[in-house]
Amino acid sequence: MLEVNNVSKNFRGLQALRGVSFNVEKGRITGLIGPNGAGKTTLFNIISGVYKASKGNITFCGKSITNLKPFQRCELGIARTFQIPKPLRNISVLDNVVVGFLYGRRHINNVSKARELALRLLEFTGLLEKKDFLAKELGTADHKRLELSRTLATDPILLLLDEVMAGLNPVETQQFLGLIQRINNDNNVTILIIEHVMSAINKLSDKIVVLNYGEKIAEDVPEEIINNKLVIQVYLGEEEQDA
Repeated sequence: MLEVNNVSKNFRGLQALRGVSFNVEKGRITGLIGPNGAGKTTLFNIISGVYKASKGNITFCGKSITNLKPFQRCELGIARTFQIPKPLRNISVLDNVVVGFLYGRRHINNVSKARELALRLLEFTGLLEKKDFLAKELGTADHKRLELSRTLATDPILLLLDEVMAGLNPVETQQFLGLIQRINNDNNVTILIIEHVMSAINKLSDKIVVLNYGEKIAEDVPEEIINNKLVIQVYLGEEEQDA
């Protein structure tokens, strides 16, 4: 579904990404991991159109999207969450999700229909009881649920999740794991997910891509990634021992 081909990104001489290539298979969950500063969110910004790649190209469903604007990529079915949720703070939870339906891939132009769909979606994501709360009144976990709900309202076929479980307690993390799996299995949404909670990423992912200092250093199934010596060294800072 998604092909990242030799993508590099420079910021005034700072090279944030260096020749990164990998693909995301339709219907699967692909994990994207790496230490802080590895380039994960920069890569998300390039895939979603916030940044333009300095080199390389992005292909989605067989079509180059390298030069498309963010709203054009959204119309094709790409949507993303942000590490720090960015709701419309002074309107209700329900109206935040309604906006997603009005401006998403379905091009719904009937507010009543959008509200009906938003109520169903809030029930799915566990926020229905708080539909009339202002977005700014929500706690951390519910902010994350709202961010996810707003994204799903655009009707994505590829969902980019940027540390959606960061800051959650173990119970909340398990709830989000189940929700993400339902989005993938029941709604047939392909997912690319950045996450630092290794137990979560291992459980969710069919494949994991590892970045370090802007370069891809590994790509494999979770069982192989957790035993990869270079990945262990990058995450734990262990010195490689002589055999």
